[in-house]
Amino acid sequence: MNFRGLNIGVAFLSILVLIIVPLGCNSDIETKSPQKENLSQYVNPNIGTAHSRWFFYTPAAMPFGMAKLAPSTNGSYGNKSGWEAVGYDSRQNSIEGFANLHEFQIGGFLFTGITGGLKTIPGALEKPDEGYRSRFDRKDEVAIPGYYKVLLKDYNVQVELTATKRVGFQRYTFPKSDNSYLLFDIGNQLGESGKVKDAKVTYNNDGTLQGYVVTYPEYVKKYQTDGDIKMFFYAEVSRKPEEHGVFKGENVSKDVDSITGVGAGMFFKYKTLDADEITIKTGLSYTSVENAKINLRTEAATLDFDQAKEKATTAWENEFDKIRVTDSSKVNKTKFYTSLFHALLGRGLSNDVNGQFPQNDGTVGQLPLLASGEPKYNVYNTDAVWGAFWNLTQLWALVWPEYYNDFVQSQLEVYKNSGWLADGIANGRYVSGVGTNFTGLVIAAGYQTGVLKDNIELAYEAALKNEVGYQDRKEGAGKMDLKSFIENGFIPYIERKRNHRANVPEGSAFSVSHSLEYAFSSYAVAQMAHKMGKMDDYRMLMQLSHAWKGFYDKETGFFRPRLKDGEFIKDFDPLAPWIGFQEGNAWQYTFYVPHEPEALVELIGKEKFNTRLDSIFRISEKTAFGGEGIDAFAGIKTLYNHGNQPNLHISWMFNFSGKPWLTQKWTRLIEDGFYGTGEIHGYGYGQDEDQGQLGAWYVMSSLGIFDVRGLTGEEPSFQFGSPTFDKVEIKVKNDKGQPFTITTSNAKKGNFYIDSIELNGNPYDKLDIPFKEITKGGHLNFHMSDVPQMKLKNQ
Repeated sequence: MNFRGLNIGVAFLSILVLIIVPLGCNSDIETKSPQKENLSQYVNPNIGTAHSRWFFYTPAAMPFGMAKLAPSTNGSYGNKSGWEAVGYDSRQNSIEGFANLHEFQIGGFLFTGITGGLKTIPGALEKPDEGYRSRFDRKDEVAIPGYYKVLLKDYNVQVELTATKRVGFQRYTFPKSDNSYLLFDIGNQLGESGKVKDAKVTYNNDGTLQGYVVTYPEYVKKYQTDGDIKMFFYAEVSRKPEEHGVFKGENVSKDVDSITGVGAGMFFKYKTLDADEITIKTGLSYTSVENAKINLRTEAATLDFDQAKEKATTAWENEFDKIRVTDSSKVNKTKFYTSLFHALLGRGLSNDVNGQFPQNDGTVGQLPLLASGEPKYNVYNTDAVWGAFWNLTQLWALVWPEYYNDFVQSQLEVYKNSGWLADGIANGRYVSGVGTNFTGLVIAAGYQTGVLKDNIELAYEAALKNEVGYQDRKEGAGKMDLKSFIENGFIPYIERKRNHRANVPEGSAFSVSHSLEYAFSSYAVAQMAHKMGKMDDYRMLMQLSHAWKGFYDKETGFFRPRLKDGEFIKDFDPLAPWIGFQEGNAWQYTFYVPHEPEALVELIGKEKFNTRLDSIFRISEKTAFGGEGIDAFAGIKTLYNHGNQPNLHISWMFNFSGKPWLTQKWTRLIEDGFYGTGEIHGYGYGQDEDQGQLGAWYVMSSLGIFDVRGLTGEEPSFQFGSPTFDKVEIKVKNDKGQPFTITTSNAKKGNFYIDSIELNGNPYDKLDIPFKEITKGGHLNFHMSDVPQMKLKNQ
């Protein structure tokens, strides 16, 4: 493969000055600049940009922000099913424009600058001269956290992007020309946004412009047919145009102030001298043009581009400083901080500065406000949380607990409005990723860790209903096959027919994987019930949590689909995906009992369990632990697939089978083999990083701590893996302000294995450590070796 050299503009990172940015009371984002080694230099946003999702590449953004700006090479193409790779692809060499919004099922407002003849369609990748897209060189590209720059070669126009939380900044530097244009393409499909239903853009007398677009994404169409997605903007342009007009497709009308409908767009025309700069500040909102304007005036009224850039880059630096790595390996630090970047980028704000936000039923809601007028908490858009308990929520609980609490409140706002938890959320709408729903588990882990601070009784009510409520359940809440699970203790396999739902009350095409998942989430909510003294609920949920046992086929040694009469299906192929298993197969899902790993080991047999799992990794190492085809589903028919959620815990299962050194070995080798630093080999080979999920797994694994139960146990704890770095200082939240430090000694190359451990200077012989022990602050030191140590044990 030809790995193109990446220019991420490290040389452009200077020492960041001290700036304080006003933020909401519950924000984990600080803007006090640390006087230490700059950590942003290790972030390369271009890693993994071949075949990546719409929301993956947005360098010009704030942590957890709404405004997420990025170049688009193919966003105007849209995608067929709402999830396929689209947006920015490093294998493509022309840019069609720069979008302001990038979320799961949300994309809007493509701007760009051109010179010469007016063009009002983007044009095709194969024929860039057909439209306003422009060729570019990677050597002219700079991408760092909070900032992006590129030269549009066809027009000799330099474009720079940055953002506050809800305001996008675009700065265009034009050459000398009598025909310089800014284009505002508002009413066309973009990324995952789906088909446009309506749009409008209006030029105001004061030189500002405003508008909206309404779209119908594929996942909204699938899970909430009467819904849509509304996006609004209000933009200030630093210079009034000499001429302006509107367009739809190639139909242009000059001196017209407004246009409505699918395809609506506007152009500004200028005469420019060499190096003339024109800046666009765009306030964004999911509720109204007026709130977009308020967001702009509140966050950016007095900011120029360079000030906004400095605030954005400083904010990122302070987030990275919450986990400060000291190590000699630049490669590993690049993997770590780029992964952390994606974990903090992925799931962005949906409420305005005044606390208004889009609700599930299409109305505008109001968050409770503090005396200062700021929202008590923020709400966020999100892809589904399928698998997030093995990466993101563990990381959030440890270092970003306020964000975790807000994330749960986001789900509860949907529950209050619609009566059900949503899983995936796009502006309040149901966009369930895979038709299941793990939100109850995320709530339970938030409660068990003490992260959940608000609306605890409501949170329990919602979580319980999510686990056992099947009557009148809405499609968007997922788990449409729950009735069988509750009434029969298992979900029967039903062969999926073309153009029919995979999940119905009578059964599911993914019967085994869904039963395993529902058993796990039942366990999680059971632990919450027990801690809250709700013992009847606890006993009911715990009975459901054992449902996995009924799928084990002793003859084959795998979990196997069962029919309604209880018989196993015939002609069973454990490598076959989609037959009883969603996005996976029996080899991958037979280890899906994270809540009762010891019982699974006993059922399979310890020797067989260890031999099989170790051999799976030995074979999978040859294909980088996930397949080498550039495809989101490259590993779906393999023994192990690190590129998808169902497998993310199994390398940690040796901690429960008597061979923890194999967890130490294989987690380290997955870090080295699956994760790369190239455009193609980044997160596997073109696999779906899923809004920070694969990145967060790397972060937790390289720290050497991970919980297969997703912190849902009654006393949550992290199991140990193989810590990668010489030293890591984690700014956990406690009254003393004491960090938790992880150090290693004798950590030479090939020394995967833990020889001995000290906690706060005292010998420690356990394989795990309580969550609350870490959050108290302290020092954990690992002595590493190239020889396995067999004396460590579980708590």
